[in-house]
Amino acid sequence: MTGRKHFILAIDGGGVRGLVPLRVLESLETRMRARGKSGPLHRYFDLMAGTSTGGLIVAGLSAPKPDDMSGAPAATVEELRGFFEVEAREVFHRRRLLERLVTNPLTLFDQRYDERPLEGLLKARFGWTSIASALTHVVLTAYDMEAREAVFMTNGRQSDGSRPDDFYFWQAVRATTAAPVYFEPAKVENLTRGTDQVLVDGGVFLNNPVLAAYVEGRKLGWRPEDMVILSLGTGARRHRGYSYEEAAGWGALGWLSPANDTPLLSVLSHGQATTAAYQADWLLPEAGVGEVIRLDGELPRAAEAIDNTRPGNIIELNGVADRIIRDNTELLDRLAGEISERSDWTAGGLSQHG
Repeated sequence: MTGRKHFILAIDGGGVRGLVPLRVLESLETRMRARGKSGPLHRYFDLMAGTSTGGLIVAGLSAPKPDDMSGAPAATVEELRGFFEVEAREVFHRRRLLERLVTNPLTLFDQRYDERPLEGLLKARFGWTSIASALTHVVLTAYDMEAREAVFMTNGRQSDGSRPDDFYFWQAVRATTAAPVYFEPAKVENLTRGTDQVLVDGGVFLNNPVLAAYVEGRKLGWRPEDMVILSLGTGARRHRGYSYEEAAGWGALGWLSPANDTPLLSVLSHGQATTAAYQADWLLPEAGVGEVIRLDGELPRAAEAIDNTRPGNIIELNGVADRIIRDNTELLDRLAGEISERSDWTAGGLSQHG
């Protein structure tokens, strides 16, 4: 017997390349509106999971708008697009060499970007709302530097059925986007324990959160056959490798140098994301999951950097998204139709979700 379908969204990390999956969501939303479904996306996805920039998107779509009782999300798809196309330039604004020398005389080992502009934008967008108040089920990933363990910030259930630890949304996003080399670790307040945690970007261990999304769905008691998982990538350079001559001469600084597009982080995040996609492609159908949809695209070389906010690169990223949408028109139409067959959920109606 087929039960009620549970639609799940999972979005990879990738810095400014988050514009790519956001554009795919924009296209899906447009198709749903054409079918009379004009509500925000949290009303149609039972669960949203995100790492790094994917976590930022998920939080924007699922957090309640501060001081607003209407059930509106903290950000619309259009507003998030504005963040990637415009506001991200402020976030990825390189500090002058003199400023970095004052901050750290060993400036080669200093973080590339000042976290304060990002924190200011997050506070303004999310206020002091917490994950427990999310409008749908969410999972944001991070890594605890002190406990040396993965952290899944969620409003679902723990394995023992208890409620998970709660965090402010803005701090959770700051944590999941705290990419080593680029930003300082995030010091976040665990609202449940009353203690602080030092967290970094979830991309260090789980750049593609599709399996975490599946596990969270199972913890909520959903049957695999009732799950439809939409997994969105942020683009990849599949045909651009590194030669022996390049890699052999890097040394420690070369592997971590932002000027060299931080090859260590690039290799680790891309390797993990593709491995998770491969595992999900094999394991989830074996587990009986109703459907797993993976959409990703090929990046031009110049668009691979997670911090390239130049107007020309934004055009390139929009082009990547346009090709994904064009090549998957029928699939997106079908998915929009399946989602639109269901009634809108009431805002904040998590009991209806799980």
